[in-house]
Amino acid sequence: MSPSEIVPTFLSFGLAGMFAISFLEKFIPIAPSYVLFMLLGMTVESPSALLALLIVTIAGSLIGSLGWYGLGRWLGEHRVEAAVARYGKYVFFGLPTYHRLAASYRGNRFVVTMLGQIVPVARVYLGLPAGVLRLPPVSFAAAAALGILPWNLTFLTLGFVLQGSSQSPTTVGLWACAALIFAEFALFFVVRSVRQHRARSAV
Repeated sequence: MSPSEIVPTFLSFGLAGMFAISFLEKFIPIAPSYVLFMLLGMTVESPSALLALLIVTIAGSLIGSLGWYGLGRWLGEHRVEAAVARYGKYVFFGLPTYHRLAASYRGNRFVVTMLGQIVPVARVYLGLPAGVLRLPPVSFAAAAALGILPWNLTFLTLGFVLQGSSQSPTTVGLWACAALIFAEFALFFVVRSVRQHRARSAV
């Protein structure tokens, strides 16, 4: 079943269906999430409906991330690694990728969680190593929500704006995804550089 067939099925359940699809895309790699969110954005007819859609999809995505977090915390390091080694290939999540995500938490954990929500693959599975490492759940949820917001907002809005257009959601979404990742990481490095400069000046 293609994304264009999946979305109408969930649409029949209204906002509850929108919540469900944003939750499930964190677990089942049906299609690139930017395509799904653009297709969802194409279904609303007003800014107020777009805002409601944004709120429910953020909630769905966040609960999905917390689901991975809870699973990692419950299973623990050894059982998670064993499960990823055995089943990860079926969801495009191999053991090397899991190790890279876990290693990324050597830095600022809040920032890693936030930025990870706009990086393909990482945005889906980052909660798993976060749970294994037992990051504070409130801090994890706050950082994840801050990262989920620009991702969902960007692609829902693009879908809303492109209604009736001949542009391909896959092509537009791919370019928007690259631009969003570049902008977020550029902002992060600018902020870090400013802080480092101020710290050196204060010495």
